Order: sequence, then C-alpha cells, then structure tokens
Amino acid sequence: MGEAGWFRYAVGGTSYGGSGDTLDVRAVCLIRETLAQHSGLADFVFAMQGLGSGAISLFGTGDQKRRYLARVADGAAIAAFAISEPEAGSDVAALQCRASKNGEGYVINGVKTWISNGGIADFYVTFARTGEAAGSKDISALIVDSGAEGLTIAERVEVMAPHPLARLEFKNCRIPACQRLGEEGQGFKIAMATLDVFRSSVAAAAIGFARRAMREALKRATCRKMFGHTLAEFQLTQAKIAKMATDIDAAALLTYRAAWLKDLGRPVTVEAAMAKMTATEMAQQVIDSAMQIFGALGVVSGEAVEQLYREIRPLRIYEGATEVQQLIVARGIIKAFQESECLHG
Repeated sequence: MGEAGWFRYAVGGTSYGGSGDTLDVRAVCLIRETLAQHSGLADFVFAMQGLGSGAISLFGTGDQKRRYLARVADGAAIAAFAISEPEAGSDVAALQCRASKNGEGYVINGVKTWISNGGIADFYVTFARTGEAAGSKDISALIVDSGAEGLTIAERVEVMAPHPLARLEFKNCRIPACQRLGEEGQGFKIAMATLDVFRSSVAAAAIGFARRAMREALKRATCRKMFGHTLAEFQLTQAKIAKMATDIDAAALLTYRAAWLKDLGRPVTVEAAMAKMTATEMAQQVIDSAMQIFGALGVVSGEAVEQLYREIRPLRIYEGATEVQQLIVARGIIKAFQESECLHG
C-alpha cells in the first residue's frame, strides 16, 4: 500500500511525503469507504497509519515530521496511537499512565491496552500524565519508539475480526524531551484534535462495509429462488432493500458533511460524532439485514456477509462508543442553545 501511494493521504505535508500541505479529510473518508468495500484489514491498515501519526502531522515539530511522517507515508514505518488504559477508554481524562521529568527527558510508567498495531508498530504516540492536576489537565503526548528500553508487549489481544491489538507496559521507560508533541499539558487537546480528523473516517469505513453488504444482498436476492419466485420479487425483501439503501445514503450525507466542514477549518466535534454514531449503527443494521436475506448461508464462516458482521461490530465501540457519541452530540447541542439564549437575551 505504501508503494502504491495510499498512505500519502494519511499524513499531512508534501515535504514529509503527504499528498497535500494538510490532511484532506474528504480524501481520507473516500479511501476508507473504498477500502472497506474490499478488505476490512486494508481499511484498518490505512486508518492506523493516519490515526497513529495524525498527532505528528497536526502538532509535530519539523524534525519530528521529518523523522516519522515520510516513513509512514511510504509504508516503511507502522504507526500506533496509545491512549486507552484498563480504566480509561472513552473517558480519556481518567488515564493514569505517568511520565515524570528526569533530567533532559521523561520516565514513563503505566499500562496501555486495546492498542491497535500493538506489538508490530515502529512507534507509539503515547498519552501520559506529566503533572498532578486531575481530569484532562496535565496530560501530554509523547512519541515512544518501539525499541525504547522499558517498553514491553505484555499481551497480544485476539478479537473477532483481523485486528492486531496488544497491551503495553511501560516500566521506567526513558525517552528524551524532544519526543514530546506540543507543550506539556496539551495532550488532551492533541488527542481530541486528532480524533476530530479521523472520527469521520470511521463512519466512512462503516459506509463501505454497508455498501458491500447491500451489493451482496442484492446478488443473493435476485438469484435465490423460493416458492417459484426470486427473493427480490417479495415485498418484504423489497422493503428491506429500500430501507438499507436509504439508510446508507442518509449516513453518507452526514459523514461527508462532517468531512467537508473539517476541510473548511470549521469545528466538527458534534458533526463528526453524529456521523460516527449514525453510520456505524446503520451499517450494523444493514449487514444484519443482508445476513437475513442470505438465510442459513449467511452464518457460514468465510461468507462475505459473515465476515462483514464481524468487521462492523468493533466500529460501534472504538474511537468512542455509540453511547459516548450520544453524550458528545447532546452536550454540544445544549451548549450551543444556552450560548444562543444568552446572546439574544
């Protein structure tokens, strides 16, 4: 994929191998939607090159970009984003991993889990506490190379779809100060800005999975004979197909609206959450409907819709579960309403 130029769209900056001076969110979404229609693993690989290096594209120094982004763009280096912990997933502010200042650098201690590309990545953009303040304050972002002393892969986590995950342990892991991204205490801001870019692309991948399921369902419905007719001739099947098609298009409109707004430089936290929530839930329903149209064949291991069923389920959880997206949307809407009421008296 690196040799074919796919990853150029996953990094920002033409000087560092990127396709443009900034990350093109619409391009990222189109690529993920396309890849997801053909291979869930290819989509995952592309997504993680972007998410894993996104903080460097957005906040890295020139030297950091030179050392990491070009290698990500040509596929020579595998990127990872290490934020989740055993007691801190969607609630980023609850993380406990700590990076203490020591001379000219930091010493990291703690555990990260559910880390995509864990164990195969060349570097991890890692989020840790560098101060004593609670909540989202005093979290910093640090680039940790895979060979750093004190970093170990404690466990490989097997999941329902092809997706390399691992638990990382940091025990007196020393890194130089030049590996910090941005200023101390900016970690939460860096993490949220990175997720704002790539959260819409999760929705795009879900749309890709749904479109593949729709195509498979149509092939099955128009060929499968039952009671002297094809499945597609029955009104119940037609109703399913109509809903599947409409829901896919509705989710796509939300997704590309969020991507377009982000490319314009507008705030998209609410819009991206709407897209991610709607598209992943929609895709689960579309794939389930496709499996129903397939009947018994749909649950046979290796069949396209069975693979899609396993691929879509994690998307409703990672980069913020559906319930978290609902909170983000509701809080954003309420805040906007209150500010409008105050402004207009």
